[in-house]
Amino acid sequence: MKIAHLTSAHPRYDIRIFVKECHALAAAGHEVTLIVADGKGEEIRDSIRIVDVGAHSGGRLGRMTGTVRRVYQATLALRPDVAHFHDPELLPVAVRLKQAGIKVVYDVHEDVPRQVMAKHWIPGWLRPAVSGSVETLEHFAARRFDAIVTSTPHIRKRFEALNARSVDICNFPILEELVRDTPWDSRRNEVCYIGGISRIRGIGPIVAALPDTDARLNLAGPWSESDLRAELESQPGWSRVNDLGVLDRAGVADVLARSKIGLVTLFPTPNYVDALPIKLFEYMAAGMPVIASDFPVWREIVDDAGCGLLVDPQDPSAIASAIRTLMQDDGTAAAMGRAGQRAVLARYSWAAEAEKLCSLYRSLEVHDQ
Repeated sequence: MKIAHLTSAHPRYDIRIFVKECHALAAAGHEVTLIVADGKGEEIRDSIRIVDVGAHSGGRLGRMTGTVRRVYQATLALRPDVAHFHDPELLPVAVRLKQAGIKVVYDVHEDVPRQVMAKHWIPGWLRPAVSGSVETLEHFAARRFDAIVTSTPHIRKRFEALNARSVDICNFPILEELVRDTPWDSRRNEVCYIGGISRIRGIGPIVAALPDTDARLNLAGPWSESDLRAELESQPGWSRVNDLGVLDRAGVADVLARSKIGLVTLFPTPNYVDALPIKLFEYMAAGMPVIASDFPVWREIVDDAGCGLLVDPQDPSAIASAIRTLMQDDGTAAAMGRAGQRAVLARYSWAAEAEKLCSLYRSLEVHDQ
């Protein structure tokens, strides 16, 4: 099949979109094109063609209008068998692509109506109306699309009543990238946080916790809020931070191999409490114990695997206590790391998710015959 993945907001080498889904479909023999909007030009990488419609301009509103229009036009020009899109702002043009006779797959990365309720750039009084409008649009469009792909079983359940071809493709790790036989005593007294950095992802309490520990923090990822880094630099804990910026996959693997503990202390927003954050499973794959937010879904994973400690993510003293507990007991920390790695190898690998994605596309081909 001729497949186009569309994004107006994600980077071209996004882990879920490019590294996992595009590669899985290309390996299955499909002709895969990724349409992006970053101004970095066109290229062919790993047999995947990347089409660039140009960088965003005019801020968020410019992206939601001009960039979305260019993505739509590029898709029409390409005329794929399937348009697989990844941003909710593309919903209106995806409906038009369906009307133009192209099969459409909506890849739902987040529970968007609940995510809207925590968007700092939307005035609080306006969020319920925006959330309701997004949910109405999603429901209208989902009934018309050929398939819905979701990043968690929780989100899939919301769409099952709207579209019978709904399947969860979870962001589980690519084992070949991260599973190493790293001797525990080669790791440093460092903790790590990998991924997007924002207030609701818990960076404030993490930095506040550091002065009450002997650990340094390896911080790798993009900053989502322009004023946040300057705010944290004034705190005592910042002197214990290695701000590594955005790393490639090899760089991430190196950080995970040298750190002793992985932190995933997202705040209890409606969008996060039922999420399956990729960083949780990447830490486990790398053989390190985790310190995670005490959400019911995460408690089930962490307790079942015996791979870490659960804390109140908004309490710096609780985070500091958990770091000290694991840093002062290498035997227990190493055993938790090995337990998490065993759980990933048994239940949480990307290979199984890739097969689910390819199976979905086979069903689209059969439906077309």
